[in-house]
Amino acid sequence: MEKTLNRIHPVSDPEATYFLQVSWEKDIGAGFGIVLSDGQCAWTGTVSEAEISREAADMEMNREKYVEELKKALIAGKESADKYNFAISRDEESMECLFSYERNLKDGSFRLGSLKLQKVSSPAEVVKELIGYCLDCLGRLQAKNEHLQKENERLLSEWSDVEKRLEKCVEAKEELEADLYSRFVLVLNEKKAKIRNLQKLLKEAKESAAEAKCTRDNNATTQMATGRENDYDGSTDEESENLTQASLPSGPERRDSILGSPDVIETAPRRKRRQRTAKPAGTGAKVA
Repeated sequence: MEKTLNRIHPVSDPEATYFLQVSWEKDIGAGFGIVLSDGQCAWTGTVSEAEISREAADMEMNREKYVEELKKALIAGKESADKYNFAISRDEESMECLFSYERNLKDGSFRLGSLKLQKVSSPAEVVKELIGYCLDCLGRLQAKNEHLQKENERLLSEWSDVEKRLEKCVEAKEELEADLYSRFVLVLNEKKAKIRNLQKLLKEAKESAAEAKCTRDNNATTQMATGRENDYDGSTDEESENLTQASLPSGPERRDSILGSPDVIETAPRRKRRQRTAKPAGTGAKVA
């Protein structure tokens, strides 16, 4: 069985203090018992499952929602003290006490339920039971507190160890980064030097290739010029020889043409007459 004990102040007498104990088996919706005491007198009563269902039907409220409201009103305690009110009406003649609980609203309040509590003949036993319950709860809370304190100390110790390990890891990381950075700088400088040497070699190779190309071009130009001159000289000699051979006939043909031509005899006197006529007149005496 589960129990809760709360301190309440009735609406009719806010200065008065009552102790309300609620007990139930599995769920408060299946029924619960109430013990109310002001320290001198005590009252007790029970609410059945049928009464809970009847109250929910009278208020036209879903039963599950109504049970949740009962839990908040009777069990929550200080968490919902401002949302719920309690009314206590004592009847000394009948030895009964009317206990009711209400939900506060903006415009007013509505009653969640009420029941009549019967006065206990030996309230000292009830008060004793309430005090015992309080002491049991206190003992459980103290044991839980000690356990939490030990757990907290253990966690603090582990956290301290983890912090130390973390500091060592940070130091090792920084040392490793510094070492890697120094090595990286060396490798980078070597790579830069190799790149510069390769660029220098490439430049020299390009220059030598350009010089070789210029030399080849010059040699080719010189050879071409020499070849042209040789070709020109050869062609000139051959042409002169051909022309000479073409203009001069062969020996027999030349003799035959000269001997057989009828004009050869006449040509000589004509030339002489022409030469004579061409010479000046002052030269005639000398010829004679």
